[in-house]
Amino acid sequence: MENESLHLQAGTWSSLLTAAALVFSMLGCGQPESVRIGFVGGTSGRVADLGIAGRDAVYLAVERCNDEGGVKGRPVQLITRDDEQDPGKAVQVVRELIDLGVVAIIGPMTSSMAVVVAPVADAAGVLLMSPTVTSEELSGKDDHFFRISSTTREYAARSASYQLKSGVMRRVAAVYDMGNRSFTENWLHNFQRVFHEGGGEIIHVEAFTSGGDTNHLELCRRLLASRPDGVLIIANSMDSAILCQQVRKLDPRIPVTLADWGATERLIELGGKAVEGVTVVQTFDRNSPSPDYQAFRKLYMERFQREPGFPGVYSFEAATVVLEALRKQGPGQSLKEVLLARGRIEGLQNAFSFDAFGDVQRPEASISIVRNGEFVVLD
Repeated sequence: MENESLHLQAGTWSSLLTAAALVFSMLGCGQPESVRIGFVGGTSGRVADLGIAGRDAVYLAVERCNDEGGVKGRPVQLITRDDEQDPGKAVQVVRELIDLGVVAIIGPMTSSMAVVVAPVADAAGVLLMSPTVTSEELSGKDDHFFRISSTTREYAARSASYQLKSGVMRRVAAVYDMGNRSFTENWLHNFQRVFHEGGGEIIHVEAFTSGGDTNHLELCRRLLASRPDGVLIIANSMDSAILCQQVRKLDPRIPVTLADWGATERLIELGGKAVEGVTVVQTFDRNSPSPDYQAFRKLYMERFQREPGFPGVYSFEAATVVLEALRKQGPGQSLKEVLLARGRIEGLQNAFSFDAFGDVQRPEASISIVRNGEFVVLD
């Protein structure tokens, strides 16, 4: 199998000028029809940090592709949709994109949305490439769903192993968001399995629904009433930040750890001092010295005035993988076949590959800690 690269050239991109040149060069013989790809993610509401970062990174990937001549001389058109973190809306917008003739869809960004739209895309034979979905509910299926991120099994097991090794947490109270159950319940199950095998115990569990009428302070009172020596939060960044604030009001010293979903830049922005010392698990390093990552990060920050975080990095990789597959696609060959034939792919920070079912194989997850308002790799 071939050794592929997502190499990101440093420097600025004059996207508008390049696109204009491409159009004018084709006027004499007729402008070629564009290649349409879609993006689906929650760009409004409490999970908007994932969706917005993902959408903007995909824009950059499409711009770069068009700067380089598009797909076999055809410009790429990106069509975006907000799934509003609502299953019915997600199905609706995916069907809209399919009706508009997209050849692939980047997204969605959460597991609960992916579970409902993956069968829709598969029935239409349209590739669905998610940057951040990790639920095992979609693993091991011969369908058109691919993912860039590892599954909850890798993330949760790594988190549990670290807590056992550090000896900080042995009796844990956990809280999770029912609004993304495919992810949160699967994450809790995997954490609990490894934690129990190592002698740890989940002594109390609370569930809530993000965006509902949850009283976060009372929720945390119930968590701490069980007298745990640590708290596990499995929620989006906004709810994770609020829960950390309420936990700190009740017990300033109790250790808190988060699932990877909550580890975006918005956690620090909203959580402030309450998230200092909180640990998180992920396969992403914000301080990676990789030249490709640093070039992408510089461009993203210049364009959008904020860090891309893991949603931006994984979304850029997802879009780039799809665009390169389109360039390599032969007559009568599906995108799925092209992707399954690929070997090692050099991402912005590290290499990864797809297995026979489109699940990704990435290096082992790491543990980061929030220190002085930044995520710092700890282990």
